[in-house]
Amino acid sequence: MSRDRLDKADTDPNRTAYPEGQGKNPESRPVGAESCPASSSWTNAESSWLMEQVVATGNMQRAYQRVMRNKGAPGADGMTVVQLADHLKRHWPVLRERLLAGEYHPGPIRAVEIPKPQGGMRQLGIPTVVDRLIQQALLQVLMPIFDPEFSESSYGYRPKRNAQQAVSAMKSHVEAGHRWVADLDMTAFFDRVNHDLLMARVARRVRDRRVLRLIRRFLEAGVVEHVRVVKRQQGTPQGGPLSPLLANILLDDVDRELERRGHRFCRYADDLQVYVGSRRAGQRVMDSLSDYLENSLRLEINRRKSAVDRPWRRSFLGYQLTFHRQPRLTLAPTSLRRLIQRVQAVFRRGRGGSFQRVLKELAPVLRGWASYYRRVDVKRPLETLDGLDTSPPTLPVVAAMETGVSEGTAADEARAPEGTGVALGHQRQGPWWNAGASHLNHALPVSWFMDQGLVSILGTIQRLR
Repeated sequence: MSRDRLDKADTDPNRTAYPEGQGKNPESRPVGAESCPASSSWTNAESSWLMEQVVATGNMQRAYQRVMRNKGAPGADGMTVVQLADHLKRHWPVLRERLLAGEYHPGPIRAVEIPKPQGGMRQLGIPTVVDRLIQQALLQVLMPIFDPEFSESSYGYRPKRNAQQAVSAMKSHVEAGHRWVADLDMTAFFDRVNHDLLMARVARRVRDRRVLRLIRRFLEAGVVEHVRVVKRQQGTPQGGPLSPLLANILLDDVDRELERRGHRFCRYADDLQVYVGSRRAGQRVMDSLSDYLENSLRLEINRRKSAVDRPWRRSFLGYQLTFHRQPRLTLAPTSLRRLIQRVQAVFRRGRGGSFQRVLKELAPVLRGWASYYRRVDVKRPLETLDGLDTSPPTLPVVAAMETGVSEGTAADEARAPEGTGVALGHQRQGPWWNAGASHLNHALPVSWFMDQGLVSILGTIQRLR
């Protein structure tokens, strides 16, 4: 890879270092729909006067409405989105003046760990509600400046772009004969972002030093861990509205170099695949990209998870390709396992409860999953899922487990066809084994479950397509 071209970013003359922000948020007042008429002038702002556009009435209105729609957990100060309006009504003038003066200091971030789909834990950083409002206002001003310059092969966290477009592009590249892939996995990308390198790239297009200082302070805001605040030297915390845009800014140089070399690729945030015609070409791409990411951007490549292989042996954003000359999109095995785990979790929570309540809780899970995987071409796994989810005895049996209610009674309470309760009541095996019993499939057909309100994954996908 061209090191001269890529290394220019590290010596950008516009890069400026700023001291870490200290202290708590100033008090502020709400910028709700009732107090902020819409305005679109912010999109045409000069980059040296961005802060005025950040605090403009129309921009703050949109930011406030987005934060309220997103809801989210409280930050380190304990304030909820419901409390935001009253809090800001009293203190918005002070907050606005500090932002315009370049004197605003974000509060610390609350650390939260969530399980990763592949195992292990991922740390999220939850900013305070006021900081989420300011980050959202910043994002709305910065996105029109940076996004038009991003690569057409970058799909993550961008307006009018999504994962479904990315996997469709993957399919097109392989159809065109690029039947080898260099699949790069970056270790804890969001936790390893170098602040200086990132700010150098932001400063290429942003000249307002108040905005640059504010972004730096957001990056360096401390993290509350076990009642104490820990300083951060690197990383952009997942959980704030600004982080995805900053990730795209940092990785845009990688996209540009791949384009300059004529490569076909898809990037969704830190998920990157490059499609080539041979294993040897894939290895060259893997070596050059790894060298740049590690030495120029100071990121870490997970050698164990990264590989040069056939596309149908690798997954991308939960999808996988078949090996045919005209490949088809199908489910990655891990996607199927994760859905089954989520369905089982709903069943477990519904034990001893209402059958209809279990179906009601399951419906948005299945609809959301079907919406995400609507690009799947292969019907077999979807038909299998519908068969699994609608296996006649599973829902009533699981709902009755570990309670004083018999399995037969649970089926009767679910308004099953006549005689089903007797059939269930005499079963000794577990619910997932019983789900395949032929007499129960006859007693409780799929159509009955659909009548009760169970969502068909295949049917939902067919409607969405």
